[in-house]
Amino acid sequence: MDPNDLALLLLRAGLGITIFLHGYNKVFRGGKLTGTAGWFESIGVCPGWLHARLAAATEIGCGVLLTIGFLMPFAGAGLLATMIVAGVTAHRANGFFIFRPNGGGWEYVFILGLAGAAVGTIGAGSISIDNALGWCGNQWWMFAVSFGLGIVGAVALLAIFWRPGSVRRPS
Repeated sequence: MDPNDLALLLLRAGLGITIFLHGYNKVFRGGKLTGTAGWFESIGVCPGWLHARLAAATEIGCGVLLTIGFLMPFAGAGLLATMIVAGVTAHRANGFFIFRPNGGGWEYVFILGLAGAAVGTIGAGSISIDNALGWCGNQWWMFAVSFGLGIVGAVALLAIFWRPGSVRRPS
C-alpha cells in the first residue's frame, strides 16, 4: 500500500459514508420515505413516492459501493447523477454558496458529485474489492461510465419526471 491507496481509501470512505447516511436519513429519519416523497412532490419531482425510494436506494447503494471499493465507475455515476438532480431541483435557485441565508446553494452537491465521478474514474486503489478482483482504474471506459452515465442519467430523470411549474404541496 502506498500513500495514494490510503488517500483513495479515505476519500472513498468519506464519500461513501456521507452519501449512505443521506439515503439512510430518507428511509429512517425525519419524515421517512413518506416525508421525503412529499418533499419531492413539493419541488416538482413526481411521483414523489417513486423518487423517494429511488434516491434513497441510489444513495445507500452508492455509499456502500464507494466505501468497499466495488464497481467504482457505477458508484461514481450514481453519485454524480443524484447530485446533479439535487443541484438542479433543490439548490440551483439558491446560488453557489451553501451558507447563503435563503438556503443551501449548490456547492456541496457539486463537489460531492464531482468527487464521486472522479473516484469512479481513478478507481478504488489497492484496498478494495475491485483490486482483489483484478479490476484496474484509470481507464477511458471508467471515465465514460462515471461521467457519461451520471450526466445522461440525471438529464433523463429531469426530462421525464421534473415539472417545476406544476409544484404540488404535500397534504
